[in-house]
Amino acid sequence: MSAEFWAGYLSGAVGILVGNPLDVLKVRLQAGDAFTSGLKFQGTAALITGTAAPVLGYGALNALLFVSYNHSESSIRKVLASDTSLFATWVGGAVGGLATWVISAPTEIVKCRAQMSASKESSWRIARRIWQAEGIRGFYFGGMVTALRDSVGYGFYFWSYEFASRHWPASTAQREDSSLLHEAPKILLCGGLAGVITWASVFPLDTVKTRVQTQRINFQPETDPIIPESVGGNSRVSRRLGSLETAQAMFREAGPKLFFRGLTVCSIRAFIVNAVQWAVYEWVMMELCPVNRKKGPLQPDTANQP
Repeated sequence: MSAEFWAGYLSGAVGILVGNPLDVLKVRLQAGDAFTSGLKFQGTAALITGTAAPVLGYGALNALLFVSYNHSESSIRKVLASDTSLFATWVGGAVGGLATWVISAPTEIVKCRAQMSASKESSWRIARRIWQAEGIRGFYFGGMVTALRDSVGYGFYFWSYEFASRHWPASTAQREDSSLLHEAPKILLCGGLAGVITWASVFPLDTVKTRVQTQRINFQPETDPIIPESVGGNSRVSRRLGSLETAQAMFREAGPKLFFRGLTVCSIRAFIVNAVQWAVYEWVMMELCPVNRKKGPLQPDTANQP
C-alpha cells in the first residue's frame, strides 16, 4: 500500500482517538437532551465509545477520499487550464467527499448509535443488530444527508486548507528550511482552521443526520434502548422519519437554533483533531516517503500520473 494511504489511515485513527470524548458530547447534544438526562461518561471506557467503527473504516475512507480528490481536481484544472484554481480544489474535495459515502454512511450510523447507547453497547454488537434487523440497507439509513454533508464538507475542507496555506505569512527561516519542525505552526493552524470552517459549513446537516440515525423505532430489539424513554423529542415511533421530516420536526420544536446545538463543542474538537491529523500526516509522509513530502497532502501526485 502507498505511503499516502498509511499516512491518511494513521492520522485519521489518531484524530478519532484524540477527538472522541468531544465527539460523544457533540452527538448527544445533537440527538436531544440525552447527555443531561442520564447518559453520562462512566469511567475511561466512555472516552473511546464508538471508536471501533470509524478507526477501522477510516483507512479505506481516507484512501478513497484522496484518490477521488486528486483525480477530480487534476481533471478540473485541466479543463479550466489553471493550476491554481481554488474552484477546482473545492469541486475536487466535494467529489472526493461524495465518493466516501459508501464507507462513511455505515460507519456513521454505527458510531452514533454506539455513542448514544445507554449501556455502552459495542460497535460490533450494534452492527450485528442492524444487519439482523434490516440487512445491508440498514447501514445506509440517513445516507442521503450523510452524502450531502460529506460532499459539501470536504469541498470546504480542502478549499479552506489550500486557501489558508497560500496566504500563510512565511518567514525567511521557513522559506529557507522546509523541515517539518519549521512548518509545524503552519500545518497546525491551517489544519485546525480548515476543520472549524468545514464543520461550520455543514453543522445543520450533521445535526439532522445524527437525529435521523439515532431515532428509536418499535421494531428494534429490546436489549438496549439507544435513547432513554424520558428524553424529549426522541420517543419511540412506529415509523422512522426521513431527513426532511426530521428537519421540519426540529424547526417546529425549537426553531433554527436547534440545528446549531453543540457547534461550540464541535468547533473546539474540529480545531484540535484536524491540527493533530495534519501534523501526523506530514510526519508519517516524511518518514515513509521523504522525497515526496514537500508536495503536501493536498497536491495531486502528478509524478505518478501518465
